[in-house]
Amino acid sequence: MVFEQLPPIEPFSTLFILLLAFFISLVTSLTNRLLTNREQMRAWTKEIAAWRADSLKATRGGDKKLMAKVKKQQKHVMQLQSKLTWQSMKTSLLWFVPLMLMWYVFLPQLGFTLGRIVAYLPWIGGEPLPLTVILWYLFSSFLSSALLNRLFGLGMGGED
Repeated sequence: MVFEQLPPIEPFSTLFILLLAFFISLVTSLTNRLLTNREQMRAWTKEIAAWRADSLKATRGGDKKLMAKVKKQQKHVMQLQSKLTWQSMKTSLLWFVPLMLMWYVFLPQLGFTLGRIVAYLPWIGGEPLPLTVILWYLFSSFLSSALLNRLFGLGMGGED
């Protein structure tokens, strides 16, 4: 059997990184929820989408009047896109330094080097895929973030 040939992993390591990713995703999602105005972001997103639709319609249909209107609104839409980007980046900038400290100070003190194998994904390509600390964290973090963002209604869609 293929698993008998693999180096053993410590279940604590796998679980610890999974829980760490979940905790960081939870704190980041809560911070995002508190620091951003979701209604304003949705309104900006709708306005930008309407402008893009008009722009595409004007380009495809050759409507010069609509194209003039679109060009006139372009500066405003660029400003909205900039504001939307800033709103999305606030949480990332706030958590950048603490995450760097975690990766380069806290985790190495616990014996977690970035290349240490902490998990295997057995269903990828028939052979188990070893996941290092960083890959397992990213995998766990993406899953946690998706779940928590859905739970807290932090998606950009109108259904939230």
